[in-house]
Amino acid sequence: MYFHKKRVIAMLLAGGQGSRLYVLTRKTAKPAVPFGGKYRIIDFPLSNCVNSGIDTVGILTQYQPLELNEYIGNGQPWGLNKTQSCAQVLPPYERNDKKSGWYEGTANAIYKNIDFVDRFDPDYVVVLSGDHIYKMDYNAMVEYHVAHDAACTIAVRTVPLAEASRFGILNTNPDNSIYEF
Repeated sequence: MYFHKKRVIAMLLAGGQGSRLYVLTRKTAKPAVPFGGKYRIIDFPLSNCVNSGIDTVGILTQYQPLELNEYIGNGQPWGLNKTQSCAQVLPPYERNDKKSGWYEGTANAIYKNIDFVDRFDPDYVVVLSGDHIYKMDYNAMVEYHVAHDAACTIAVRTVPLAEASRFGILNTNPDNSIYEF
């Protein structure tokens, strides 16, 4: 099957258990948890993708995916069901090689779906969490990445020291390069 080359695609990690929200995630994936009435947490990164001009999104699911898969459907609510765009659910699956089975972390989930990435021959891949609630222009981050000829770009924000233990902490040099995680 022929797919048009893309400048940027997104890989949206939506397979986590969300154990800190167990009351809400006992029977559904954290990205499928309702937010603000009719919306779900996954609406944030999907809307950010569309508003950033990223029209091809691989959605990696694993934990309790039924409700999330039904909600995503063919991507129509976000306009990702057109001829040259897609919201493709990518569950773990069995193959006859080492790329099969359950996802064993973020990098492994991307690796096991490298065939999806290769279909579009993208210049850049944006890897996103399906359970973050924020507004961001991913295109601005990609342009920053390109302008700085970076090997990898990570979006972070400053947090008060009292909250630091809740997050992965990066320390950066004055030029924003990371020297410690």
